[in-house]
Amino acid sequence: MTFLGLDLGTSGVKALLIDDRQKAIAEGHAALTVERPQPMWSEQDPQSWITACELAVEQVRAQAPAAFAALRGIGVSGQMHGATLLDENDAPLRPAILWNDGRSQAECAELEDRADFRGIGGNIVMAGFTAPKLRWVQKHEPDVFARTRKVLLPKDYVNLWLTGDYTSEMSDAAGTLWLDVARRDWSDTLLAATGLSRDQMPRLVEGSESAGVLRPELQTAWGVGAAIVAGGAGDNAATACGLGAVHPGDGFLSLGTSGVLFSVTDRFATNTESAVHSFCHALPKTWHHMGVILSATDALAWFGQITGQTPAALAGMVKDVTAPSPITFLPYLSGERTPHNAPDATAAFHGLRRDHSLPDMVQAVMEGVGFAFADCCAALDMAGSLPETVSVAGGGSQSEAWLQMIADITGLVVKVPESGSQGAALGAARLAILASGAGGYDEVLTLARIGKSFEPNPALTEPYAERLQSYRALGPRPLH
Repeated sequence: MTFLGLDLGTSGVKALLIDDRQKAIAEGHAALTVERPQPMWSEQDPQSWITACELAVEQVRAQAPAAFAALRGIGVSGQMHGATLLDENDAPLRPAILWNDGRSQAECAELEDRADFRGIGGNIVMAGFTAPKLRWVQKHEPDVFARTRKVLLPKDYVNLWLTGDYTSEMSDAAGTLWLDVARRDWSDTLLAATGLSRDQMPRLVEGSESAGVLRPELQTAWGVGAAIVAGGAGDNAATACGLGAVHPGDGFLSLGTSGVLFSVTDRFATNTESAVHSFCHALPKTWHHMGVILSATDALAWFGQITGQTPAALAGMVKDVTAPSPITFLPYLSGERTPHNAPDATAAFHGLRRDHSLPDMVQAVMEGVGFAFADCCAALDMAGSLPETVSVAGGGSQSEAWLQMIADITGLVVKVPESGSQGAALGAARLAILASGAGGYDEVLTLARIGKSFEPNPALTEPYAERLQSYRALGPRPLH
């Protein structure tokens, strides 16, 4: 029997087919594009997610038709917070408003005054979350709001396509700001503050539980049986499942488009003063803290667009770092979350001179991301949940110089999994194994085998500590 993990990201969909021993059999990928029709807006067509999933699945089927035919379970991981508004016929009423959309800053303050989002929802009302997006739609697109019958997150829209049912799970639902995170249930109070009701929400399951069965139409089209579809997970909780970060004290660092410092906890606790995210994990009776930065590898991708270089080529210019760059970079290209909660924060190079080189600037961009992670470390330390050692995931983990830099700046020991298959798609497939009853938690959610480890270099600890203070002096003031 085999299991399929679908990872719906911002830039693409990844499909991973594994067997019951978690050996990767086949992979597929399809690209997605983001539309930015106005400054601070970020949107995608929900139908493009389905098209991308279909393409990625077809690639997997073509590579391993016999293995795919033995499909027993499916799990979906997804980009969080996206507002997908459906009418009475399940048709999207408008493009989905994504996690990195900053248009609803004014609505955040309104919602903070209406209900205890921080106490019940566990988080500051930030523009990236789902609730203020709906308040923005209510104010600026009232006809759309009035016709909204269901509000789904991106991966839950994919699950609707797979099963024909409206479901969500705890890790993703926590990012809406409508979940009572301690009770793991929708909050009628927080929904009412946004002009919504429980009827407009999907039913909730745990990520490791069944959300339904693959629709008969897809069973026929794909040549498979009645595969179980798991509740799934938000992208970061899914990555944690893929890495085996499922016990209190476990943690990982995601160096992807955005950046995440993730720490597992066994209870609900908040630190909204430093904009720490307090969410449910994808597993029962488990929670987690996250420090989130909005531009990680995206900062290098942006600089590549400016300079006409690929991100990989830029990262390759930085090797064997012996001192901080003479330039300081603030990586707030899309605003910032932890610890500033500043959607209008802007990026900057500071200290540029005529004699500085392109590698100096590249190093500064990479260091700026490292300094942002150091701010996340300070925030999680205040919350009492800072891990000492983290596994690393995301495309930026291909740069050993960047990982060493992050270790030197943050003081974390950064470990790289031996296999590149660990990540959100594997985590989603692991949840499919659990939901289908083909394995237990301890045997399925094993820790990733480590290939390389990066420990802080004592010779750079003090220079980077001094530069970090300069970096913080240039950044936005925290908003509490």
